[in-house]
Amino acid sequence: MGELSAFLKIHRVKAPYRDPEERKHDYEEILGVLPEPVLAEQGARCMDCGVPFCHNGCPLGNLIPDWNDLVYRGLWRDAITALHATNNFPELTGRICPAPCESACVLDINDDPVTIKSIEHAIAERAFSEGWVVASPPAPETRTGRSVAVIGAGPAGMAAAAELNKLGHRVVVFERDEGVGGLMRFGVPDAKLDKEIIDRRVRILEAEGVEFRLGVDVGIDLGTEMLRREHDAVVIAIGAREGRDVEMPGRECSGVHMAMDYLYQRNRAVARMKGRPAAPEPPAGELISAAGKRVVVIGGGDTGMDCMSNAIREGALGVEMLDVYPELNPLTGRDARHPWPLAPKRTLSTYALEEGGERRWATQVTELVGGPAGHVRAVRGREVTGTSSADIEAVPGSTFEQPADLVLLAIGFSGVERAGLLAALPLELDRRGNIAAGSTYRTSQDGVYVAGDARIGATLIVHAIAEGRRCARVIDRALSPDARRAPQPMAAVGADGPEAGELGGSSDAAAR
Repeated sequence: MGELSAFLKIHRVKAPYRDPEERKHDYEEILGVLPEPVLAEQGARCMDCGVPFCHNGCPLGNLIPDWNDLVYRGLWRDAITALHATNNFPELTGRICPAPCESACVLDINDDPVTIKSIEHAIAERAFSEGWVVASPPAPETRTGRSVAVIGAGPAGMAAAAELNKLGHRVVVFERDEGVGGLMRFGVPDAKLDKEIIDRRVRILEAEGVEFRLGVDVGIDLGTEMLRREHDAVVIAIGAREGRDVEMPGRECSGVHMAMDYLYQRNRAVARMKGRPAAPEPPAGELISAAGKRVVVIGGGDTGMDCMSNAIREGALGVEMLDVYPELNPLTGRDARHPWPLAPKRTLSTYALEEGGERRWATQVTELVGGPAGHVRAVRGREVTGTSSADIEAVPGSTFEQPADLVLLAIGFSGVERAGLLAALPLELDRRGNIAAGSTYRTSQDGVYVAGDARIGATLIVHAIAEGRRCARVIDRALSPDARRAPQPMAAVGADGPEAGELGGSSDAAAR
């Protein structure tokens, strides 16, 4: 693959980002596309590895060496075909996936990995600009007469719907919010993912026959028994949105909020700013704003970084992140728990830190300090050592107090939300608060399946898409046991085995 020994003479080129001093004043996308000659050179660095560990790093089993080589040779249309073979939405993963494939690249052992994510992003955007990505609805004679309801329109629900529709089933997606995308729309800032990119794909899915019903909260607006009577199978893809809270003195102070509550409000505010009138205003008295405030973010994952970026754009006086993780090795960019080929949970820098946010490593918050009116005025904490909750120890004499007018809790998620759907449709949960299904995607209710974060816990977009694809195949076999299906690409089958889905469920998959 690529050019023989090119990795020895061609260096990695970083993805092109807009200047931080410019971009932090607007909500436009910050990521650009590398020039075609540069992309060809970067594709040439792919080493024709005996064992391409990038396959193992990618939950989708993307055919990475194949499309790296195709870009190197200028075969862009073949590249998008290879990319779509395993990934329904490369234009989304090319923007917001943290690229565990690059962490697993063999070059990353002692050099800079292949710029896989930039190449993926460029392939997808080239395909859309050339008009190669068009609706391809299943032929009428392949329709099975079976119907599937998908609850939740995040990446897992979207992928399940896309695959089930291609297999000939009628698919209706129910989403309680006003737009498709789940946390891609309401958690990820427009600076990372402009929501028109989601809408562009939704228009294609609709043209292919997928029906989206927005503003429908199943279990509240629509009864679950009626839903099960009208459809042959139900997929639950509601995510794991129950935020992990803290128990410490001062938690009751006003001005302390869950990160996702803040992000939902900010993304809706940006939507209104961009002329999307369906985005509702927050209820009176519940506005969360960072403007003119000293902001402290507790937690160091992607959700915390997204909070930091939004706060900077709102005009916060300052934003500091307090992260319990130990400082990364400045040479390898990794911590001791995540050696190659594992993906690191933190990176040396992020887009939000480049825009002016600050991060303080190895700190543990112990108290939230309220002012005279009961509003938070500071956080108290201490420096710690250790790499997990089991071995964290306080550093003597390291107690500190950090001024704060707004505190955002971004320490991960504790499972699916219990109200609404799960109150109306009782399902067995596992010990981590997710819907129990093992590796079969079948819940404790007959004909009801689960995919994505709701099954494996909060994790990456690539895990969610892979979950939706696998779940769709399980349902298809159940609904059409005698039907002949075209074989999947070998890499996709290998990576999409049931056990692979369990990799996304680590308890510290915080805020990704």
